Amino acid sequence: MHQPRLVAVLGSGVIRDSGEPVLNADDLGLTRGDGCFEATRLLVHPGGPARVDHLGAHLARFARSAGALGIPVDEAAWRGLIATSVAAWTTPGEAVLRIMLTRGRESEPAVPPTGILTIAPLDARTVRQRAGLTVATLQRGHTADAFTDAPWLLGGVKTLSYAINVAAGREAARLGVDEALFVSTEGFALEAPRSALVWRQGNRLSTTRLDGTGVLASITQAVAFDAAAAADVPTAYELISIDSLGDCDGVWLLSSGRLVAPVLELDGRQLAHDDAWTGRLRKFVTPEC
Repeated sequence: MHQPRLVAVLGSGVIRDSGEPVLNADDLGLTRGDGCFEATRLLVHPGGPARVDHLGAHLARFARSAGALGIPVDEAAWRGLIATSVAAWTTPGEAVLRIMLTRGRESEPAVPPTGILTIAPLDARTVRQRAGLTVATLQRGHTADAFTDAPWLLGGVKTLSYAINVAAGREAARLGVDEALFVSTEGFALEAPRSALVWRQGNRLSTTRLDGTGVLASITQAVAFDAAAAADVPTAYELISIDSLGDCDGVWLLSSGRLVAPVLELDGRQLAHDDAWTGRLRKFVTPEC
């Protein structure tokens, strides 16, 4: 069954046919992965307006990523394109809105950067995985502080260079699990290829610290921690070993698509899980649920 999809190009003001080419063969986003992107959930209620989750926060992170790459961002133009595209998207239910920015054409460096927006329905697999995940750890190949003195490594930047993240997903599938969790060479838990890690010890929620780790600052996790703090739930940014993670009172992966997904099994070991805390985290992230 054909799935609806919307495609728009920054600067054109025109929503394209989803099958029409929008990139040149020498675009540096295609040939070098030289660019950045953002993705968030779009929710359309039948007969009601569409709502983009945490748009301001995603645009701010988009600007930070582009700034780290030295690519200019016209936020007003992006907001206009997003508003036009969201108004044109009428398919009820959950969708993914993605914006992508590349350095532009290699043969024409004076040409403005390339900006593309897409909207497509959220895939059923992502929705199913909200019920729970089996996870395997994968070595990330660096220490937990490897990015401290090397900002040029683009730690915490949401670049288009996602080959390692996609490869991790393939390896997880080969291992027969739903997801991978990256681990530092010292054995500290970092993040999943597309999700932030959150764990509970007693009444405290923690996530991986950002400083030096190269971990992407998660908007979904930040929203959850802001709501937790308002509810007097202590939160922390720290490091935890894989062995200690297995002894926690709850472990979750948070992202814009999955929202809150409990980790039920880690490297074949069953983890503690509390449905009440999962429900609480979901309320923190999506109060309307």
